[in-house]
Order: sequence, then structure tokens, then C-alpha cells
Amino acid sequence: MNEQISVLERQPVLLDGAWGSQLMAHGLPVGECPEAWNIHNPAKVQHVATSYVGAGCRIILTNTFGGNRILLARYGLADDTAEINRRGAAISCKVAAGHALVFGSVGPTGKVLAAGEITETELLSVFAEQTQALASGGVDGIVVETMSDIDEARIAVKAAKLTGLPVVGCMTFGYGKTGDRTMNGVTPETAAVGLAEAGADAVGSNCGCGPATMVSICQRMKAAVSLAIWMKPNAGMPQQRGDRSLFIYDATPESFAAEAAALARAGTDYLGGCCGTSPAFISSLQDELIRMQQGRSNAGKSSTSA
Repeated sequence: MNEQISVLERQPVLLDGAWGSQLMAHGLPVGECPEAWNIHNPAKVQHVATSYVGAGCRIILTNTFGGNRILLARYGLADDTAEINRRGAAISCKVAAGHALVFGSVGPTGKVLAAGEITETELLSVFAEQTQALASGGVDGIVVETMSDIDEARIAVKAAKLTGLPVVGCMTFGYGKTGDRTMNGVTPETAAVGLAEAGADAVGSNCGCGPATMVSICQRMKAAVSLAIWMKPNAGMPQQRGDRSLFIYDATPESFAAEAAALARAGTDYLGGCCGTSPAFISSLQDELIRMQQGRSNAGKSSTSA
């Protein structure tokens, strides 16, 4: 992806899993701002990061997905945008030092460009503020993720590139008859090409669907551009149980790892998990990838001896 991270030779590079659900498991109340914990409850944020490093991740993210000033304003925290992102970066970097790299997580603003809710200039400023703060906090790269609108994603990538760090651009699919469209109707090919043109060093997909649906998305993006591919599927499809508002994922760490391994065979360069996954899922995925690599190695030895 970039000389700065070329030391990550094993392919695919193991990424982390979900953050929001892990913070909730550590006591984050529903409706509370997760990113505010970077300031008010850093020990628990650090615990999540530590768990992912312990699971074998070569790259972990930051607790800053909703850390742009537009979303933070909903909690009265717009003026704390820079500090929240710097601290989120610092927490992950402290844990990862010598063990993994850290990519700053940047999610959508919730504003719709096409509806005139925000201008491109305003969006660029919002994303530039967040990504510059992440860079000052010490991250090794930026990942623009969970995007549905290609225009917003492109602007976010352009803003992130101003930091001089490697940037990943990810869209969320799972819509349409076969789950190969974003909520805004963007195809994998359009997403990959658009993100590449905006300057992304790697492109991919996260959230929205499970590993099985993401395989074809991976293949199509890989065919569309000559960039590294980054994939973080959900733990299958969520199921709503009874009258509860909480969605449950039926996948186990082992079943997720077995399905996600298909993404490695499809040629993804970076692989982890999103909603419904945890350090246990990532640890199982690492075991599965090691088995795959050992199988290839053994097959190569058999072919040579023959």
C-alpha cells in the first residue's frame, strides 16, 4: 500500500474487529457518545485496543468513527473534535507500539450532499479537521469507512490525503438484489475507481454484509483497480430476536473465520471483521489464515518433491 507499511509482508494482513459493541460490553450506555470515552474513560478504550493487539492484529483502528464535528455536535462536543481524535489516536498508538500499526477511523457525517444539507467545501473542512487531528495523535494511516455516498467518500479521502499518510477508502454494500450496491446504489467498480481517483492507496468494503456476500465485491474491486484491497465483513447477517431492539449475530468465531477465509482466497490484502465480531473472532481468523498458509506451503513442497 505504501512504503511506510511495507513491513507487513504476510498476506492478508490481519485487521481488528468491531469497536462499538466492545465498548458497550465494557459499559458504554446505549445513546452515549463512544468517542467521548477517549477523554472520560480512556482505560476502557485502551482495553479494547489491547484485546485486538493480543488477538494478533497487525493493524488496529481508533475509537474515532463518529469523531467528526457534525456528529459530535449532537452531544454538544463539536468544540472537542480535535482533542477527541488526538486522544483516540494516542490510546491505540500506545497499545500498538512495537506490535501493530494504527489507522485512524473516519466515518460518514450523516449529511446528504445531494439534498443540499452540506456543501463539498464544508465536508472537506470537516474531514480535514478530523484527519489532521488523528495524524497529530500519531496514527500510521487513515481509513475512511462505512461510506454509502461515493461523493462524500471521495471528499473524505482527499481530506485524509492532505495528512501525507496512507489512506484506505471503504464503502458499505449489502443493498440491491444481490447485495452488491451501497444504500446510494453505488457498485463495487464505481466505488473502487472513484476512491482510487480521489487518491486512496487501498480500497475495499466494511460492514453491511457477511463474508459470503463480500467475496464477489472483493473480486470485482480487485478487477477494477490495481490497488491493495481491504475487507472487513460483518459476522454474517444480524437477526432481531423478539421485541428487543438489539440485533444478534449467529456466527461463532470459528464459523466466521471459515467463511472469511474465502476472502483471502479471493485475493484481499487486508482482512478483519466489523459488526458482530470481537477479539475472539479475529483470533480464530488468524488461526484459519495460518492453516491456509501452511496448507499452501505443504502443497508447494509436495509439488517440488514430485
